[in-house]
Amino acid sequence: MIRISDSASEKIKEMLTSQDTPDMFLRVGVKEGGCSGFSYGMGFDNEQHDNDKTYDINGLQVVVDEESSKYLYGVEIDYKDVGMGGGFTINNPNAIATCGCGSSFRTKPEEEALAEKCDD
Repeated sequence: MIRISDSASEKIKEMLTSQDTPDMFLRVGVKEGGCSGFSYGMGFDNEQHDNDKTYDINGLQVVVDEESSKYLYGVEIDYKDVGMGGGFTINNPNAIATCGCGSSFRTKPEEEALAEKCDD
């Protein structure tokens, strides 16, 4: 479902060890918003919900809510260490449009739904 590169896995594990709360995991999700329609969310959490799916990816516990999972199939999370900083990147093969900053996206089903609303 989700792929996490070795460099991203290492960085996430490093960040997890600095957390004061035990049993933290990586939560990845999608929410409506952003200039292209949907925005990614990624952070640490220690609470699971009934509609969550749990995956073991590169030794990381990754949790995705059921609604987000349909937008995240095939997503690759990477980490690039560039110059004086670095950051995570998300490559989503389902996205047909992204914003300039790369933090929001739109998929084909949502594009078609928008077109149907305009045709009414």
